[in-house]
Amino acid sequence: MRHRIEDQLAVREALVDLDRTRPGVGERLTGALREAIAGRRIPPGTRLPSSRDLATDLGVSRGLVVSAYEQLVAEGRLTSRRGSGTVVAPATEVAGPAHTPPAPAPAGVAPLRPGVPDLGMFPRAAWRRAYERALSTALDSDLDYTDPAGVPRLRAELASYLGRVRAARVDADAIVVTTGAAQALSLLGRVLAARGMHEVGVEDPGSSGIRDHLLAHGLRLRPVPVDERGLLVSALGGARAVFVTPAHQFPVGVVLAPERRAELIAWARRTGGLVIEDDYDAEFRYDREPVGCLQGLAPDVVALVGSASKALAPGLRRGWLAPPPGWLAAVRQAKCDADMGGSALEQLAFAELLASGGYDRHLRRARRAQRTRRDALVGALRRDLPQVRVSGIAAGLHLVAELPAGVDDRALATRAREAGLGPLALSDLRLGTAGPPGLVLGYAARSADELAAAVATLARLL
Repeated sequence: MRHRIEDQLAVREALVDLDRTRPGVGERLTGALREAIAGRRIPPGTRLPSSRDLATDLGVSRGLVVSAYEQLVAEGRLTSRRGSGTVVAPATEVAGPAHTPPAPAPAGVAPLRPGVPDLGMFPRAAWRRAYERALSTALDSDLDYTDPAGVPRLRAELASYLGRVRAARVDADAIVVTTGAAQALSLLGRVLAARGMHEVGVEDPGSSGIRDHLLAHGLRLRPVPVDERGLLVSALGGARAVFVTPAHQFPVGVVLAPERRAELIAWARRTGGLVIEDDYDAEFRYDREPVGCLQGLAPDVVALVGSASKALAPGLRRGWLAPPPGWLAAVRQAKCDADMGGSALEQLAFAELLASGGYDRHLRRARRAQRTRRDALVGALRRDLPQVRVSGIAAGLHLVAELPAGVDDRALATRAREAGLGPLALSDLRLGTAGPPGLVLGYAARSADELAAAVATLARLL
């Protein structure tokens, strides 16, 4: 059943931009299906919706869908058998010997690359409707320079969403809209440096990109070990701020334990420190409801950072920052100096997507697909690489595969990249702590079959 749902979603996503308002819709439907099959956006083996169901979804006559299917069957792109439905023909796969590694993927979407959602699932139709609605309802004054913190309507929608979904305690006036989490960290880095708070604790292992952002502002990094209960607060030493991923630690995937949360908040209040909480993929928890954000427990000492990069697409560049009250004025000024507020129309469109429920619907759909893909990746690892150990909770867009002692994960990651894959070596994400070798594997951007093929390639390389 899961595979059938994924099949239906793949077909519908491939046809989301089909123009049905002009003559010649039958030819455009056939062409769109042909291109999607050739480009493997509808991969071999996919079972297409029935002609009646697809016609209903698209709002066209069933005859047009039947004609499109018949044309593609005649071309050998589809196969159709009574009682079995219409399926993308295996002949559309690229033939080759079984030992040949998969060809390199387009830049940015290599199989097993962590941190990237399925860009093909971007809700183009819902985003187009939201943008058109925003454009048609925007006041002339909305097109003037906006509040540096962001369009008021978007901040209001974000405050409502974060309170409802992440248990945050934040008012619209306390939110600063950013161009992704990267800008949020840059703003905080600038304010930290201006206040003389130059030493920042970072999770070890942790994100190398985050470390680079902090270093770019002249800050010093203190590696803080992470164990099975999260950040070791006792190792913060003289740090004045700390960066944490409490809902789903990157990369090892643990959740910050309740007693560590209390200890971290107590540290911040005792020292006057700042906790920077990156809520980067907390909406994606597959075994239970995700834990609420740390900011909801202590808005006076926690700066909440979030973005739509993992939920929608990195290229959208939509993010937010909710700093503590004592930091808000300085952060707002830093945002004004950076870009005077950003694009008003795109902010209004995102507000419309949130208000209409389109964002929630997309998240539900993405969660279903990503859970299926995570299960497929775990299954492939157990089958082809039984010597590795999968660590971390069932959440997010990645997992860690711990390798046997003595394996050089950096060398293995290099060989994997040469074979067209995109894993990260766990050792490259460590600053000072020791630990087992491993690979950080992403699964959200590829189908179950592609993930299985990638794992088979890893097994040969190992």
